[in-house]
Amino acid sequence: MGGNTIDSSLLQLIVIGTGFYFRKVKENEKMPICIQNELPVKNKLLEEGVVVIEENRAKNQDIRPLKILILNLMPKKEETERQLLRLLGNSPLQITVEFLHMTSHIAKNTTQSYLKKFYNTFDEVRDKYYDGLIITGAPIEHLEFEEVNYWAELNEVFEWSKRHVFSTINICWAAQASLYYHFGVKKEQVEDKVFGVFEHDVLIENHVLTRGFTDTFLAPHSRHTKIEEEKLPNISELDILAKSEGVGTFLLATKDLRKIFVTGHIEYDANTLHNEYIRDKSSNLPIEIPANYYPGNDDTKTPKNRWRGIAYLFYHNWLNQVYQQTPYNLRELGK
Repeated sequence: MGGNTIDSSLLQLIVIGTGFYFRKVKENEKMPICIQNELPVKNKLLEEGVVVIEENRAKNQDIRPLKILILNLMPKKEETERQLLRLLGNSPLQITVEFLHMTSHIAKNTTQSYLKKFYNTFDEVRDKYYDGLIITGAPIEHLEFEEVNYWAELNEVFEWSKRHVFSTINICWAAQASLYYHFGVKKEQVEDKVFGVFEHDVLIENHVLTRGFTDTFLAPHSRHTKIEEEKLPNISELDILAKSEGVGTFLLATKDLRKIFVTGHIEYDANTLHNEYIRDKSSNLPIEIPANYYPGNDDTKTPKNRWRGIAYLFYHNWLNQVYQQTPYNLRELGK
């Protein structure tokens, strides 16, 4: 941590007292992801082979884990928890994960008792520091940003993250919201929903976030809006890392990696787009079959996950860079 150039895929940081050393990590060894005691998705993660350690046990270990905060804006919180924890857990680093929710919004699909038990409020984390922050998407694209009932609170998080978080990943709607807040890039409605699995080109070869990516890769999208593409090349702080000819920019990052923007959903399960399609179809909403998703474009056939490898690689690359660049004493972020 703090600027070392050692490959974190081979080493684990061990902290003892005020000193530290590096332990060789065995080939294919996974370090555990630390989650709250009794989090319901734990058993499902264990069934998938994700290495999990509960916080009570982690407190007794002399390791400085990476601290990751997830602001979960999605309505199906447990589903999103599982999707992101699965990707974060495929790492040789020990990671401690906390969850955050917006108190200015009343969740319809999650009980207050669940949120109180497993989630923090912003007031509870505002004096803390984190290596990484992930802000999820939200199904509220039909609203102007200022019409979102938690927009003011989210702005506080955006501003707070500048001095309390080393690197933030913004996903889908959150990517649009963050680009708007930080750079004035607006979102625009699209005539037909961007819905399906699309091919993207890597634009910057050997960038630390796309290292190991194939030249072209697939990723899911599910959105009714797009960002102002024409403004992006004029923002000197941003690197455009991956783009689709059909659906626009997919991955952007500031040159210092403090802000990362993903306009699609590589965290999605194989059946997530299917569930969204059936939901909208059952509600008689205007929805086309997801593009390039079902085998033979037949919605009676089971879709396959053709983006899983890219998803794991992206989050591995991100954690690796966070580990190498974040200060050991996170309070240095506030200086």
